[in-house]
Amino acid sequence: MLNNIKINQTTNEIILNVNVIAEIHEILEELQTKLPKLRDFYKSSTLPMRVTGRLFTESEINRVKSEIQAEIDVPIKFDDVSDLLGLHAIKRTFEADTDISETKFIQNTLRAGKREEYPGSIVVCGDVNSGAEIIAGGNIMILGALRGVAHAGANGNTMAMISANYIDVTQIRIANLVREVGERVDKCPICKIEKNEIIIV
Repeated sequence: MLNNIKINQTTNEIILNVNVIAEIHEILEELQTKLPKLRDFYKSSTLPMRVTGRLFTESEINRVKSEIQAEIDVPIKFDDVSDLLGLHAIKRTFEADTDISETKFIQNTLRAGKREEYPGSIVVCGDVNSGAEIIAGGNIMILGALRGVAHAGANGNTMAMISANYIDVTQIRIANLVREVGERVDKCPICKIEKNEIIIV
């Protein structure tokens, strides 16, 4: 069923709200179905378009832009990290010390549809299931499995890291970087940034 992209109109723009856990091939397929209807709308409109919800890699942005602009000649903006995470009030810090930070403890598993945000670090005493989101300005530590969306250093902190009992996701996000994860990673992996890329050790 085509439900990964919700299209809304405001007075200033058309918004494509993309499911945060949708795969890129699912997004492109759904665009092929929904763009013809938008093309008819743009015969009488010049509103810019904004893509929000899911974070995209640079190559994914280019693929989505190409798909849209092949049908519609429209300016397209992709929300950046601060737009997506509701952390506008946090001072942007790129290399803050994360060894000592305010920490929020979540004493249960995060199930699908749940979202946790905190400007410091977050410890989850359980799993983060597929369809759940956890977003921290500092570190993220998960005592169980990471299967959902995790974004550490969401205010731009490149010193932040993500740790879990095991990781079974398609993407890891730290600061403004995104790394594709090809397969499940066991044995308590730690994800951190080195030389401007996310590594898993």
